[in-house]
Amino acid sequence: MKILYQTRKKISFLNMKSVKQHSPLSRLVTTSLAFLFFFSLNLSAQGDPANGEKLFKSICAACHKLDAKLVGPALLGITEKREQDWLIAWIKDSPGMIKSGDKLAIQVFEENNKLPMTANPQLSDQDIKDILEYTKGKPVEAVAAVATEADPGVERGKQIFKTNCAACHKMEGKLIGPPLLKIGDKYEDDWLKLWIKDNAALIASGDKLAKIASEYSPIAMTPFPQLTDQDLDDLLKYMAVGDVAPVAATASAADQEIFNKPGIGVLPTLAITIAALLLMSLIIAAVTKRKVVAEDEESGVSVLKTLIFNPFLRFLFIIFSILLGAWFLFGWLMQIDVNEGYQPIQPIVFSHAVHAGDNKIDCQYCHSSAKHSKTSGIPTANVCMNCHKSISEYKGELFGDYTKEDLDKEIQKLYDAVGWDKVNVKYIEGYEQKPIEWVRIHNLADFAYYNHAQHVTVAGVQCQTCHGPVQEMHDMKQFAPLTMGWCIDCHRATEVDLTKNGYYKNIHDQLSKKYGVEKVTAAQMGGLECAKCHY
Repeated sequence: MKILYQTRKKISFLNMKSVKQHSPLSRLVTTSLAFLFFFSLNLSAQGDPANGEKLFKSICAACHKLDAKLVGPALLGITEKREQDWLIAWIKDSPGMIKSGDKLAIQVFEENNKLPMTANPQLSDQDIKDILEYTKGKPVEAVAAVATEADPGVERGKQIFKTNCAACHKMEGKLIGPPLLKIGDKYEDDWLKLWIKDNAALIASGDKLAKIASEYSPIAMTPFPQLTDQDLDDLLKYMAVGDVAPVAATASAADQEIFNKPGIGVLPTLAITIAALLLMSLIIAAVTKRKVVAEDEESGVSVLKTLIFNPFLRFLFIIFSILLGAWFLFGWLMQIDVNEGYQPIQPIVFSHAVHAGDNKIDCQYCHSSAKHSKTSGIPTANVCMNCHKSISEYKGELFGDYTKEDLDKEIQKLYDAVGWDKVNVKYIEGYEQKPIEWVRIHNLADFAYYNHAQHVTVAGVQCQTCHGPVQEMHDMKQFAPLTMGWCIDCHRATEVDLTKNGYYKNIHDQLSKKYGVEKVTAAQMGGLECAKCHY
Protein backbone atom coordinates (compact mmCIF):
# COMPACT_ATOMS: atom_id res chain seq x y z
CA MET A 1 0.00 0.00 0.00
CA LYS A 2 2.91 2.32 0.78
CA ILE A 3 4.40 1.75 -2.69
CA LEU A 4 1.04 2.43 -4.35
CA TYR A 5 0.63 5.61 -2.28
CA GLN A 6 4.08 6.85 -3.28
CA THR A 7 3.32 5.99 -6.90
CA ARG A 8 0.10 8.00 -6.75
CA LYS A 9 2.02 10.94 -5.28
CA LYS A 10 4.54 10.77 -8.09
CA ILE A 11 1.79 10.56 -10.70
CA SER A 12 0.01 13.50 -9.10
CA PHE A 13 3.27 15.47 -9.02
CA LEU A 14 3.93 14.73 -12.68
CA ASN A 15 0.42 15.89 -13.59
CA MET A 16 0.84 19.12 -11.63
CA LYS A 17 4.17 19.73 -13.28
CA SER A 18 2.76 19.13 -16.74
CA VAL A 19 -0.02 21.66 -16.11
CA LYS A 20 2.56 24.38 -15.65
CA GLN A 21 4.95 23.51 -18.46
CA HIS A 22 3.14 21.65 -21.27
CA SER A 23 0.33 22.07 -23.77
CA PRO A 24 -3.15 20.50 -23.29
CA LEU A 25 -2.22 17.68 -25.72
CA SER A 26 0.95 16.94 -23.77
CA ARG A 27 -1.01 16.93 -20.52
CA LEU A 28 -3.49 14.41 -22.00
CA VAL A 29 -0.68 12.08 -23.11
CA THR A 30 1.06 12.29 -19.73
CA THR A 31 -2.16 11.64 -17.83
CA SER A 32 -3.00 8.63 -20.03
CA LEU A 33 0.46 7.12 -19.56
CA ALA A 34 0.21 7.62 -15.83
CA PHE A 35 -3.21 5.96 -15.75
CA LEU A 36 -1.94 2.97 -17.75
CA PHE A 37 1.04 2.62 -15.45
CA PHE A 38 -1.12 2.72 -12.33
CA PHE A 39 -3.61 0.23 -13.89
CA SER A 40 -0.79 -2.18 -14.71
CA LEU A 41 0.38 -2.04 -11.09
CA ASN A 42 -3.09 -2.93 -9.83
CA LEU A 43 -3.46 -5.70 -12.41
CA SER A 44 -0.15 -7.31 -11.56
CA ALA A 45 -1.07 -7.37 -7.88
CA GLN A 46 -4.11 -9.56 -8.56
CA GLY A 47 -4.14 -13.31 -9.14
CA ASP A 48 -5.82 -15.37 -11.83
CA PRO A 49 -8.72 -17.26 -10.18
CA ALA A 50 -9.07 -19.66 -13.14
CA ASN A 51 -5.47 -20.82 -12.81
CA GLY A 52 -5.89 -20.76 -9.04
CA GLU A 53 -8.82 -23.17 -9.30
CA LYS A 54 -6.70 -25.63 -11.30
CA LEU A 55 -3.82 -25.42 -8.83
CA PHE A 56 -6.19 -25.72 -5.87
CA LYS A 57 -7.78 -28.88 -7.26
CA SER A 58 -4.45 -30.49 -8.11
CA ILE A 59 -2.53 -29.56 -4.92
CA CYS A 60 -4.87 -28.42 -2.12
CA ALA A 61 -8.12 -30.37 -2.67
CA ALA A 62 -6.80 -33.55 -1.05
CA CYS A 63 -6.84 -31.83 2.37
CA HIS A 64 -8.97 -28.69 1.96
CA LYS A 65 -12.37 -27.53 0.76
CA LEU A 66 -13.42 -23.94 0.24
CA ASP A 67 -16.61 -24.03 2.28
CA ALA A 68 -16.14 -26.89 4.76
CA LYS A 69 -13.45 -28.52 6.85
CA LEU A 70 -11.77 -31.61 5.41
CA VAL A 71 -8.38 -32.68 6.77
CA GLY A 72 -7.41 -29.03 7.00
CA PRO A 73 -9.61 -25.97 7.60
CA ALA A 74 -11.96 -24.38 5.06
CA LEU A 75 -10.10 -21.83 2.95
CA LEU A 76 -12.92 -19.57 1.74
CA GLY A 77 -12.01 -15.98 2.64
CA ILE A 78 -8.62 -16.95 4.11
CA THR A 79 -7.06 -13.77 2.65
CA GLU A 80 -9.27 -11.73 4.98
CA LYS A 81 -7.79 -13.50 8.03
CA ARG A 82 -4.10 -13.68 7.12
CA GLU A 83 -1.61 -11.38 5.39
CA GLN A 84 -0.75 -12.35 1.81
CA ASP A 85 3.02 -12.41 2.42
CA TRP A 86 2.56 -14.71 5.40
CA LEU A 87 0.27 -17.03 3.40
CA ILE A 88 2.81 -17.24 0.56
CA ALA A 89 5.58 -18.18 3.01
CA TRP A 90 3.28 -20.68 4.80
CA ILE A 91 2.21 -22.47 1.63
CA LYS A 92 5.77 -22.67 0.35
CA ASP A 93 7.35 -24.01 3.55
CA SER A 94 5.05 -24.39 6.56
CA PRO A 95 7.37 -26.83 8.42
CA GLY A 96 10.22 -24.31 8.09
CA MET A 97 8.06 -21.51 9.50
CA ILE A 98 7.09 -23.67 12.50
CA LYS A 99 10.73 -24.53 13.18
CA SER A 100 11.71 -20.86 12.90
CA GLY A 101 9.40 -20.06 15.84
CA ASP A 102 6.83 -18.01 13.92
CA LYS A 103 4.04 -17.55 16.50
CA LEU A 104 1.18 -17.51 14.00
CA ALA A 105 2.56 -20.62 12.26
CA ILE A 106 2.75 -22.49 15.57
CA GLN A 107 -0.79 -21.36 16.46
CA VAL A 108 -2.22 -22.60 13.14
CA PHE A 109 -0.32 -25.88 13.53
CA GLU A 110 -1.77 -26.49 17.00
CA GLU A 111 -5.30 -25.43 16.00
CA ASN A 112 -5.34 -28.17 13.34
CA ASN A 113 -4.44 -31.06 15.66
CA LYS A 114 -0.73 -30.69 14.86
CA LEU A 115 -1.22 -32.22 11.41
CA PRO A 116 1.77 -31.15 9.30
CA MET A 117 1.01 -29.41 6.02
CA THR A 118 2.98 -30.48 2.95
CA ALA A 119 5.51 -27.89 1.77
CA ASN A 120 5.09 -26.67 -1.82
CA PRO A 121 8.43 -25.14 -2.86
CA GLN A 122 7.62 -25.79 -6.52
CA LEU A 123 4.93 -23.07 -6.48
CA SER A 124 5.92 -19.58 -7.55
CA ASP A 125 4.65 -16.46 -5.79
CA GLN A 126 2.28 -15.85 -8.70
CA ASP A 127 0.91 -19.41 -8.46
CA ILE A 128 0.11 -18.86 -4.79
CA LYS A 129 -1.49 -15.48 -5.55
CA ASP A 130 -3.69 -17.25 -8.10
CA ILE A 131 -4.74 -19.82 -5.48
CA LEU A 132 -5.48 -17.08 -2.95
CA GLU A 133 -7.54 -15.21 -5.53
CA TYR A 134 -9.59 -18.39 -6.07
CA THR A 135 -10.19 -18.75 -2.30
CA LYS A 136 -11.99 -15.39 -2.31
CA GLY A 137 -14.94 -17.30 -3.76
CA LYS A 138 -15.57 -15.06 -6.74
CA PRO A 139 -17.18 -16.79 -9.75
CA VAL A 140 -14.60 -18.22 -12.14
CA GLU A 141 -15.36 -17.82 -15.82
CA ALA A 142 -15.94 -21.26 -17.27
CA VAL A 143 -13.57 -22.39 -19.96
CA ALA A 144 -15.11 -24.34 -22.82
CA ALA A 145 -13.84 -27.91 -22.77
CA VAL A 146 -12.41 -29.38 -25.93
CA ALA A 147 -14.44 -32.33 -27.11
CA THR A 148 -12.60 -35.59 -26.86
CA GLU A 149 -13.92 -36.64 -30.25
CA ALA A 150 -11.58 -34.10 -31.87
CA ASP A 151 -8.59 -36.23 -30.88
CA PRO A 152 -9.13 -40.01 -30.60
CA GLY A 153 -5.88 -40.18 -28.63
CA VAL A 154 -7.68 -38.71 -25.62
CA GLU A 155 -10.13 -41.61 -25.51
CA ARG A 156 -7.29 -44.12 -25.94
CA GLY A 157 -5.43 -42.39 -23.13
CA LYS A 158 -8.50 -42.70 -20.91
CA GLN A 159 -8.57 -46.46 -21.42
CA ILE A 160 -4.83 -46.70 -20.69
CA PHE A 161 -5.37 -44.66 -17.50
CA LYS A 162 -8.19 -46.92 -16.31
CA THR A 163 -6.15 -50.05 -17.03
CA ASN A 164 -2.83 -48.98 -15.53
CA CYS A 165 -3.23 -45.90 -13.34
CA ALA A 166 -6.71 -45.84 -11.75
CA ALA A 167 -5.78 -48.22 -8.91
CA CYS A 168 -3.49 -45.58 -7.36
CA HIS A 169 -4.44 -42.26 -8.97
CA LYS A 170 -7.47 -40.10 -9.61
CA MET A 171 -7.65 -37.25 -12.05
CA GLU A 172 -8.80 -34.90 -9.28
CA GLY A 173 -7.98 -35.48 -5.63
CA LYS A 174 -5.31 -37.60 -3.98
CA LEU A 175 -5.69 -41.38 -3.79
CA ILE A 176 -2.54 -43.42 -3.08
CA GLY A 177 -0.61 -41.24 -5.50
CA PRO A 178 -1.15 -37.57 -6.42
CA PRO A 179 -3.91 -36.29 -8.75
CA LEU A 180 -2.90 -36.37 -12.40
CA LEU A 181 -5.17 -33.80 -14.06
CA LYS A 182 -3.01 -31.11 -15.74
CA ILE A 183 0.16 -32.87 -14.50
CA GLY A 184 1.80 -31.72 -17.75
CA ASP A 185 1.59 -28.12 -16.48
CA LYS A 186 4.03 -29.00 -13.67
CA TYR A 187 6.43 -31.36 -15.43
CA GLU A 188 7.88 -31.71 -18.92
CA ASP A 189 6.35 -34.42 -21.14
CA ASP A 190 9.71 -36.08 -21.82
CA TRP A 191 10.42 -36.31 -18.09
CA LEU A 192 6.95 -37.73 -17.39
CA LYS A 193 7.46 -40.44 -20.02
CA LEU A 194 10.74 -41.50 -18.42
CA TRP A 195 9.11 -41.46 -14.97
CA ILE A 196 6.13 -43.58 -16.06
CA LYS A 197 8.24 -46.13 -17.94
CA ASP A 198 10.79 -46.73 -15.16
CA ASN A 199 10.73 -44.33 -12.24
CA ALA A 200 13.16 -46.48 -10.22
CA ALA A 201 15.84 -46.11 -12.90
CA LEU A 202 15.20 -42.37 -13.09
CA ILE A 203 15.67 -42.02 -9.32
CA ALA A 204 18.82 -44.17 -9.42
CA SER A 205 20.27 -41.92 -12.13
CA GLY A 206 20.37 -39.07 -9.60
CA ASP A 207 17.62 -36.98 -11.21
CA LYS A 208 16.75 -34.33 -8.59
CA LEU A 209 13.13 -33.95 -9.69
CA ALA A 210 12.64 -37.73 -9.57
CA LYS A 211 14.00 -37.79 -6.02
CA ILE A 212 11.54 -35.08 -4.93
CA ALA A 213 8.66 -36.92 -6.61
CA SER A 214 9.63 -40.21 -4.93
CA GLU A 215 9.32 -38.54 -1.52
CA TYR A 216 5.62 -37.81 -2.16
CA SER A 217 4.69 -41.31 -0.96
CA PRO A 218 6.68 -44.12 0.68
CA ILE A 219 4.98 -46.58 -1.71
CA ALA A 220 7.07 -47.14 -4.84
CA MET A 221 5.31 -46.59 -8.16
CA THR A 222 4.99 -49.55 -10.51
CA PRO A 223 7.05 -49.16 -13.74
CA PHE A 224 5.31 -49.56 -17.09
CA PRO A 225 7.95 -50.54 -19.66
CA GLN A 226 5.27 -52.19 -21.81
CA LEU A 227 3.73 -48.82 -22.75
CA THR A 228 4.79 -47.54 -26.16
CA ASP A 229 5.62 -43.91 -26.94
CA GLN A 230 2.21 -43.61 -28.62
CA ASP A 231 0.52 -44.99 -25.49
CA LEU A 232 2.33 -42.43 -23.35
CA ASP A 233 1.41 -39.59 -25.73
CA ASP A 234 -2.25 -40.60 -25.55
CA LEU A 235 -2.07 -40.93 -21.75
CA LEU A 236 -0.62 -37.43 -21.38
CA LYS A 237 -3.30 -36.05 -23.72
CA TYR A 238 -5.99 -37.50 -21.47
CA MET A 239 -4.27 -36.15 -18.34
CA ALA A 240 -4.20 -32.71 -19.97
CA VAL A 241 -7.98 -32.47 -20.55
CA GLY A 242 -9.52 -35.10 -18.27
CA ASP A 243 -13.11 -36.17 -18.76
CA VAL A 244 -15.09 -33.74 -20.90
CA ALA A 245 -18.34 -34.97 -19.35
CA PRO A 246 -18.62 -35.62 -15.58
CA VAL A 247 -17.59 -39.16 -14.46
CA ALA A 248 -20.65 -39.60 -12.43
CA ALA A 249 -22.87 -38.26 -15.35
CA THR A 250 -26.61 -38.46 -15.19
CA ALA A 251 -28.51 -40.46 -17.75
CA SER A 252 -28.51 -38.92 -21.22
CA ALA A 253 -31.53 -37.32 -22.85
CA ALA A 254 -32.00 -40.44 -24.97
CA ASP A 255 -32.00 -42.59 -21.83
CA GLN A 256 -34.50 -40.29 -20.11
CA GLU A 257 -36.70 -40.57 -23.20
CA ILE A 258 -36.91 -44.30 -22.53
CA PHE A 259 -37.93 -43.82 -18.90
CA ASN A 260 -40.48 -41.08 -19.67
CA LYS A 261 -41.92 -42.51 -22.87
CA PRO A 262 -45.30 -40.87 -23.57
CA GLY A 263 -48.37 -43.10 -23.84
CA ILE A 264 -52.14 -43.08 -23.43
CA GLY A 265 -52.07 -44.76 -20.04
CA VAL A 266 -53.98 -47.69 -18.53
CA LEU A 267 -57.00 -45.87 -17.08
CA PRO A 268 -57.79 -43.80 -20.21
CA THR A 269 -57.55 -46.98 -22.29
CA LEU A 270 -59.98 -48.75 -19.97
CA ALA A 271 -62.40 -45.80 -20.08
CA ILE A 272 -62.34 -45.76 -23.89
CA THR A 273 -63.05 -49.53 -23.98
CA ILE A 274 -66.05 -49.25 -21.64
CA ALA A 275 -67.45 -46.28 -23.56
CA ALA A 276 -67.11 -48.21 -26.82
CA LEU A 277 -68.97 -51.19 -25.31
CA LEU A 278 -71.83 -48.99 -24.07
CA LEU A 279 -72.13 -47.28 -27.45
CA MET A 280 -72.20 -50.65 -29.23
CA SER A 281 -74.84 -51.92 -26.80
CA LEU A 282 -77.07 -48.90 -27.43
CA ILE A 283 -76.77 -49.34 -31.18
CA ILE A 284 -77.66 -53.03 -30.99
CA ALA A 285 -80.59 -52.31 -28.67
CA ALA A 286 -81.94 -49.64 -30.99
CA VAL A 287 -81.61 -51.84 -34.10
CA THR A 288 -83.12 -55.00 -32.58
CA LYS A 289 -86.25 -53.36 -31.16
CA ARG A 290 -89.39 -55.09 -32.47
CA LYS A 291 -91.52 -52.01 -32.12
CA VAL A 292 -90.74 -48.35 -32.64
CA VAL A 293 -92.70 -46.09 -30.33
CA ALA A 294 -93.23 -42.51 -31.36
CA GLU A 295 -93.10 -40.96 -27.90
CA ASP A 296 -89.62 -40.08 -26.61
CA GLU A 297 -90.27 -41.41 -23.14
CA GLU A 298 -91.67 -44.69 -24.38
CA SER A 299 -88.71 -44.96 -26.80
CA GLY A 300 -86.30 -44.59 -23.91
CA VAL A 301 -88.11 -47.30 -21.92
CA SER A 302 -88.09 -49.56 -24.94
CA VAL A 303 -84.31 -49.18 -25.40
CA LEU A 304 -83.75 -49.85 -21.70
CA LYS A 305 -85.85 -53.04 -21.81
CA THR A 306 -83.94 -54.20 -24.83
CA LEU A 307 -80.65 -53.65 -23.04
CA ILE A 308 -81.82 -55.79 -20.11
CA PHE A 309 -83.68 -58.61 -21.83
CA ASN A 310 -81.85 -58.97 -25.16
CA PRO A 311 -80.04 -62.38 -25.04
CA PHE A 312 -77.25 -61.25 -27.32
CA LEU A 313 -76.46 -58.21 -25.16
CA ARG A 314 -76.46 -60.36 -22.02
CA PHE A 315 -74.00 -62.75 -23.70
CA LEU A 316 -71.88 -59.78 -24.82
CA PHE A 317 -71.83 -58.37 -21.28
CA ILE A 318 -70.72 -61.73 -19.82
CA ILE A 319 -67.90 -62.03 -22.35
CA PHE A 320 -66.80 -58.45 -21.62
CA SER A 321 -66.83 -59.09 -17.85
CA ILE A 322 -64.66 -62.20 -18.27
CA LEU A 323 -62.19 -60.35 -20.50
CA LEU A 324 -62.09 -57.36 -18.12
CA GLY A 325 -61.47 -59.65 -15.15
CA ALA A 326 -58.70 -61.45 -17.05
CA TRP A 327 -57.16 -58.12 -17.95
CA PHE A 328 -57.06 -56.99 -14.31
CA LEU A 329 -55.72 -60.40 -13.20
CA PHE A 330 -52.98 -60.29 -15.85
CA GLY A 331 -52.06 -56.72 -14.81
CA TRP A 332 -51.76 -57.80 -11.18
CA LEU A 333 -49.63 -60.83 -12.08
CA MET A 334 -47.30 -58.68 -14.21
CA GLN A 335 -46.29 -56.53 -11.22
CA ILE A 336 -45.05 -59.52 -9.21
CA ASP A 337 -41.29 -59.27 -8.54
CA VAL A 338 -41.04 -55.84 -10.20
CA ASN A 339 -39.04 -54.20 -7.44
CA GLU A 340 -38.58 -50.65 -8.70
CA GLY A 341 -37.66 -48.49 -5.71
CA TYR A 342 -36.48 -51.47 -3.59
CA GLN A 343 -34.10 -50.07 -0.95
CA PRO A 344 -33.00 -52.62 1.68
CA ILE A 345 -31.06 -51.81 4.84
CA GLN A 346 -27.39 -52.78 4.46
CA PRO A 347 -25.13 -54.16 7.23
CA ILE A 348 -22.81 -51.13 6.85
CA VAL A 349 -23.95 -47.64 5.94
CA PHE A 350 -22.38 -47.03 2.54
CA SER A 351 -23.14 -43.80 0.66
CA HIS A 352 -22.68 -43.83 -3.11
CA ALA A 353 -23.22 -40.05 -3.01
CA VAL A 354 -20.07 -39.68 -0.87
CA HIS A 355 -17.91 -42.21 -2.73
CA ALA A 356 -19.04 -41.85 -6.37
CA GLY A 357 -20.36 -38.29 -6.05
CA ASP A 358 -18.18 -36.24 -3.69
CA ASN A 359 -14.99 -38.31 -4.06
CA LYS A 360 -15.60 -39.15 -7.74
CA ILE A 361 -14.50 -42.78 -7.43
CA ASP A 362 -15.10 -44.53 -10.73
CA CYS A 363 -17.84 -47.19 -10.55
CA GLN A 364 -15.54 -49.80 -12.08
CA TYR A 365 -12.87 -49.29 -9.43
CA CYS A 366 -15.13 -51.12 -6.98
CA HIS A 367 -17.24 -53.12 -9.45
CA SER A 368 -14.22 -54.13 -11.51
CA SER A 369 -15.72 -57.25 -13.11
CA ALA A 370 -18.48 -55.28 -14.91
CA LYS A 371 -16.24 -54.63 -17.91
CA HIS A 372 -15.27 -58.26 -18.55
CA SER A 373 -17.86 -60.46 -16.84
CA LYS A 374 -21.55 -61.26 -16.79
CA THR A 375 -21.98 -59.72 -13.33
CA SER A 376 -20.66 -56.44 -11.93
CA GLY A 377 -19.49 -58.15 -8.76
CA ILE A 378 -19.56 -57.08 -5.12
CA PRO A 379 -16.27 -55.42 -4.10
CA THR A 380 -14.26 -57.28 -1.49
CA ALA A 381 -13.39 -55.67 1.82
CA ASN A 382 -9.81 -55.52 0.55
CA VAL A 383 -10.92 -53.00 -2.10
CA CYS A 384 -12.47 -50.86 0.64
CA MET A 385 -9.27 -51.07 2.68
CA ASN A 386 -7.20 -49.66 -0.19
CA CYS A 387 -8.52 -46.28 0.92
CA HIS A 388 -9.70 -46.92 4.46
CA LYS A 389 -6.28 -47.94 5.72
CA SER A 390 -5.73 -44.20 6.02
CA ILE A 391 -9.35 -43.06 6.45
CA SER A 392 -10.55 -44.15 9.89
CA GLU A 393 -13.07 -41.39 10.52
CA TYR A 394 -15.70 -39.53 8.52
CA LYS A 395 -14.95 -35.86 7.86
CA GLY A 396 -17.38 -35.04 5.06
CA GLU A 397 -20.82 -33.48 5.15
CA LEU A 398 -23.32 -35.36 7.31
CA PHE A 399 -26.35 -36.96 5.67
CA GLY A 400 -29.57 -38.57 6.83
CA ASP A 401 -29.95 -38.67 10.60
CA TYR A 402 -26.36 -39.80 11.16
CA THR A 403 -23.88 -37.99 13.38
CA LYS A 404 -20.12 -38.07 12.85
CA GLU A 405 -19.84 -40.63 15.65
CA ASP A 406 -22.41 -42.87 13.93
CA LEU A 407 -20.48 -42.81 10.65
CA ASP A 408 -17.14 -43.42 12.41
CA LYS A 409 -18.70 -46.55 13.91
CA GLU A 410 -19.73 -47.71 10.42
CA ILE A 411 -16.08 -47.51 9.28
CA GLN A 412 -15.14 -49.46 12.42
CA LYS A 413 -17.48 -52.26 11.25
CA LEU A 414 -15.24 -52.65 8.20
CA TYR A 415 -12.18 -52.84 10.46
CA ASP A 416 -13.92 -55.46 12.63
CA ALA A 417 -14.62 -57.55 9.53
CA VAL A 418 -11.03 -57.60 8.24
CA GLY A 419 -9.14 -57.30 11.53
CA TRP A 420 -7.49 -53.91 11.08
CA ASP A 421 -5.78 -52.20 14.00
CA LYS A 422 -6.22 -48.49 13.25
CA VAL A 423 -4.03 -47.42 16.18
CA ASN A 424 -0.95 -49.38 15.06
CA VAL A 425 -1.99 -49.17 11.37
CA LYS A 426 -1.63 -52.88 10.60
CA TYR A 427 -3.64 -56.07 10.32
CA ILE A 428 -4.08 -58.13 13.49
CA GLU A 429 -2.12 -61.36 13.25
CA GLY A 430 -4.19 -64.56 13.42
CA TYR A 431 -7.48 -62.62 13.19
CA GLU A 432 -10.42 -64.60 11.82
CA GLN A 433 -11.97 -62.35 9.20
CA LYS A 434 -15.75 -62.17 8.81
CA PRO A 435 -17.64 -61.67 5.53
CA ILE A 436 -19.74 -58.54 5.11
CA GLU A 437 -23.23 -59.78 4.27
CA TRP A 438 -24.38 -57.14 1.78
CA VAL A 439 -28.04 -57.35 0.73
CA ARG A 440 -28.47 -57.74 -3.03
CA ILE A 441 -30.67 -55.09 -4.63
CA HIS A 442 -30.89 -55.87 -8.37
CA ASN A 443 -32.23 -59.33 -9.22
CA LEU A 444 -33.18 -60.68 -12.64
CA ALA A 445 -35.30 -63.77 -13.15
CA ASP A 446 -33.33 -67.00 -13.59
CA PHE A 447 -34.66 -67.44 -17.13
CA ALA A 448 -33.32 -64.04 -18.25
CA TYR A 449 -29.68 -63.73 -19.36
CA TYR A 450 -27.86 -60.41 -18.96
CA ASN A 451 -24.16 -59.73 -19.55
CA HIS A 452 -22.58 -56.60 -18.05
CA ALA A 453 -19.48 -56.79 -20.27
CA GLN A 454 -21.61 -56.75 -23.44
CA HIS A 455 -23.29 -53.53 -22.34
CA VAL A 456 -20.43 -51.77 -20.51
CA THR A 457 -17.45 -52.62 -22.72
CA VAL A 458 -18.97 -53.31 -26.15
CA ALA A 459 -21.94 -50.93 -26.14
CA GLY A 460 -20.41 -48.30 -23.83
CA VAL A 461 -23.57 -48.00 -21.72
CA GLN A 462 -23.11 -45.77 -18.66
CA CYS A 463 -23.92 -47.31 -15.28
CA GLN A 464 -26.48 -44.55 -14.64
CA THR A 465 -28.58 -45.70 -17.61
CA CYS A 466 -29.84 -48.74 -15.70
CA HIS A 467 -28.96 -47.91 -12.10
CA GLY A 468 -29.99 -44.26 -12.10
CA PRO A 469 -28.04 -41.31 -10.62
CA VAL A 470 -26.09 -43.44 -8.10
CA GLN A 471 -23.74 -40.50 -7.49
CA GLU A 472 -26.68 -38.80 -5.72
CA MET A 473 -27.90 -41.79 -3.69
CA HIS A 474 -26.86 -42.15 -0.07
CA ASP A 475 -28.84 -45.39 0.24
CA MET A 476 -28.74 -47.41 -2.96
CA LYS A 477 -32.08 -48.44 -4.47
CA GLN A 478 -33.37 -50.09 -7.63
CA PHE A 479 -33.94 -47.27 -10.09
CA ALA A 480 -35.42 -49.04 -13.14
CA PRO A 481 -38.17 -51.71 -13.30
CA LEU A 482 -35.82 -54.14 -15.15
CA THR A 483 -38.78 -55.67 -16.96
CA MET A 484 -38.63 -57.19 -20.45
CA GLY A 485 -40.63 -54.27 -21.87
CA TRP A 486 -38.17 -51.79 -20.37
CA CYS A 487 -35.22 -53.61 -21.94
CA ILE A 488 -36.95 -53.84 -25.33
CA ASP A 489 -37.73 -50.10 -25.30
CA CYS A 490 -34.03 -49.43 -24.65
CA HIS A 491 -32.96 -51.72 -27.52
CA ARG A 492 -35.37 -49.99 -29.88
CA ALA A 493 -34.10 -46.51 -28.96
CA THR A 494 -30.35 -47.14 -28.67
CA GLU A 495 -28.35 -46.54 -31.84
CA VAL A 496 -25.30 -48.73 -32.44
CA ASP A 497 -22.19 -47.25 -34.01
CA LEU A 498 -20.42 -50.09 -35.78
CA THR A 499 -18.52 -48.04 -38.35
CA LYS A 500 -15.35 -48.01 -36.22
CA ASN A 501 -15.21 -51.79 -36.10
CA GLY A 502 -14.14 -53.37 -39.40
CA TYR A 503 -15.46 -56.78 -38.39
CA TYR A 504 -19.03 -55.44 -38.42
CA LYS A 505 -18.68 -53.13 -41.42
CA ASN A 506 -20.45 -55.35 -43.97
CA ILE A 507 -23.40 -56.20 -41.75
CA HIS A 508 -23.68 -52.56 -40.72
CA ASP A 509 -23.80 -51.43 -44.37
CA GLN A 510 -26.40 -54.07 -45.21
CA LEU A 511 -28.64 -53.20 -42.27
CA SER A 512 -28.28 -49.45 -42.85
CA LYS A 513 -29.38 -49.94 -46.46
CA LYS A 514 -32.21 -52.31 -45.44
CA TYR A 515 -33.71 -49.94 -42.87
CA GLY A 516 -32.77 -46.71 -44.64
CA VAL A 517 -30.94 -45.27 -41.67
CA GLU A 518 -27.42 -44.03 -40.98
CA LYS A 519 -27.14 -45.89 -37.68
CA VAL A 520 -29.00 -49.07 -36.83
CA THR A 521 -30.46 -49.72 -33.39
CA ALA A 522 -29.76 -52.59 -31.04
CA ALA A 523 -33.19 -53.97 -31.95
CA GLN A 524 -32.31 -54.01 -35.66
CA MET A 525 -29.04 -55.76 -34.81
CA GLY A 526 -30.97 -58.64 -33.24
CA GLY A 527 -31.79 -57.13 -29.87
CA LEU A 528 -35.39 -58.37 -30.09
CA GLU A 529 -34.54 -62.03 -30.75
CA CYS A 530 -35.91 -64.19 -27.94
CA ALA A 531 -32.85 -66.46 -27.81
CA LYS A 532 -30.56 -63.52 -27.03
CA CYS A 533 -31.90 -63.34 -23.49
CA HIS A 534 -33.87 -66.62 -23.15
CA TYR A 535 -31.64 -69.35 -24.54
